[in-house]
Amino acid sequence: MASIKHTLTNIVAEAFEACGIDKKYGTVEVSTRRELADYQCNGALAAAKPYKMNPRQIGQSVMEKLQETAADTFSEISLAGPGFINLRLSDSWLASLTQEMATDASGRYGVDPAADPKMIIIDYGGPNVAKPLHVGHVRTGIIGESLKRLSRFLGHNTLGDIHMGDWGLPIGQIIMELEDRDPTMPYFDASFSGPYPEQSPVTVTDLAEIYPTASSKSKTDEEFRARAQQATSELQEGRPGYRALWQHFMTISIADLKKNYGSLQVDFDLWLGEADVNDLIEPMVEKLKADGFAYLSEGAIIIDVKDDADKKEMEPLMVVRSNGSVGYEATDMATIVQRVRDYDPDFVWYVVDGRQQHHFKKVFRAVYKSGIADKNKISLEHTYNGTVNGPDGKPFKTRDGGVMSLQVLVEMVIDKARQRLAEIDSASGYPAEEQEDIAQKVGIAALKFADLVNHRTGDYAFDLERFSSFEGRTGPYLLYAAVRNRSILRKAAEEGLSAGQILPPAGPEERELQLKLLELPDLLDFAFDQRAPNHLCDYAYNLAIAFNRFYRAHHILNEKDEAQQASWLGVAQLTVDVLELVLDLLGISVPERM
Repeated sequence: MASIKHTLTNIVAEAFEACGIDKKYGTVEVSTRRELADYQCNGALAAAKPYKMNPRQIGQSVMEKLQETAADTFSEISLAGPGFINLRLSDSWLASLTQEMATDASGRYGVDPAADPKMIIIDYGGPNVAKPLHVGHVRTGIIGESLKRLSRFLGHNTLGDIHMGDWGLPIGQIIMELEDRDPTMPYFDASFSGPYPEQSPVTVTDLAEIYPTASSKSKTDEEFRARAQQATSELQEGRPGYRALWQHFMTISIADLKKNYGSLQVDFDLWLGEADVNDLIEPMVEKLKADGFAYLSEGAIIIDVKDDADKKEMEPLMVVRSNGSVGYEATDMATIVQRVRDYDPDFVWYVVDGRQQHHFKKVFRAVYKSGIADKNKISLEHTYNGTVNGPDGKPFKTRDGGVMSLQVLVEMVIDKARQRLAEIDSASGYPAEEQEDIAQKVGIAALKFADLVNHRTGDYAFDLERFSSFEGRTGPYLLYAAVRNRSILRKAAEEGLSAGQILPPAGPEERELQLKLLELPDLLDFAFDQRAPNHLCDYAYNLAIAFNRFYRAHHILNEKDEAQQASWLGVAQLTVDVLELVLDLLGISVPERM
């Protein structure tokens, strides 16, 4: 089943061609004036200049051709303004498309898989090992997860990569802080031949205290910072004791990351980090030098990435620091080497904070310039996001001014969901285990929808009271809408009623609902092209609103006409199926009841 815009564009394009005008001018879009038309074509205006014709004359000719060839498709075709062609679908054709969508045997509701599927790697998450996840990781995690789910549903071969920060200066800082606290541990004895202890000397809770302490010390104590830099270099060169400590950090941190990301229903296919490309860095650097792209400057190895079109000075990219260590510039480049070698992707999307735009501009220039990546074969995109802010407009923090951990944030939204459910006396008679499951789903829906409803590039203020409401444009409202629709269908089934052939809409409310349902394929393509899940949020909310209006206008369970009742049940079933699909693409789960 082709998308409705694609189908209508083909019909109108043929009419343009029949009038001697190139088919490319027959593109159809959803009407911006729904009271006048369902769809519109503005191609007559664009064709006027190249064909040296009055646009209204072109529009008139195309309109007459459509009236002649597509009478069953449109109930009304009109011309407005200087040549806008307004199109209103016939109710019978609208119903036939809705029925086709509802009975799609593939279970894809009319969404055809990509004709030319791409290999896509989505780099999201990006946590630093040994450091607890915080509120800043929320956006990258849930935006990346939604984009992964969307691209997969559209038929693309997609991999999510967490890309951990596990190989840089922070690890060296932690190692030195541990040595200062207990220098007798075998990890710091260069002559120790092993084996090293199997049990980690620290826990995740320990690291949560050690990391900020070491980081703060490094900023004020030059001697400590120098030791940390040296430890980082020795770790990267393979010092056994430091490698053993690093492995402990990795083991306990990954277990904690999986638990915390799992609470948000965020998961990854690749649990790789900077360390996984360590062995690729030296040969990469040697080739860069041999090919003339990298050179020695003040003890460091750098690459010029400036462009003649730059309006501001663009400093070189540092591949290897003067102390011999490498930073995330080098590991990001080596990661691209690895991805090209192992996966040959068409796209790599970096779902990373917008404050890293300058960094990625330099990295992308370096790998394209040096030939590590072929610009004609692979598109490297910084699919950046804004920040989660507090009421003061600054990055969201705890009451005492510290950075809020992701675990605390999740616990906070789930606790608020419990309060909201108690306020509306929802689920009070259900088993305790089910009540808790509902609260968790409502809380996560509140958090995720509040984030994803904003365009990813913008910042937004976190407002727990508003986000957790069961009214308005919120996640809980959408869950409630889906559950209420399910309840209608469940009651119908208990009465022996079932969905049947979808009939032409019985009123404007049903007509608007059927039109909204048919927008799904185009909506998903648009959200994918824009890399913007907020369009999914808008669609889900507007679909729920359209269904509520339809339900208020048509009392499904009380309808006496069996054919009409069965048709409405078919529309209701399709609506809840589509709503739950879109929510799933957002990473939001719907409880069975509330």
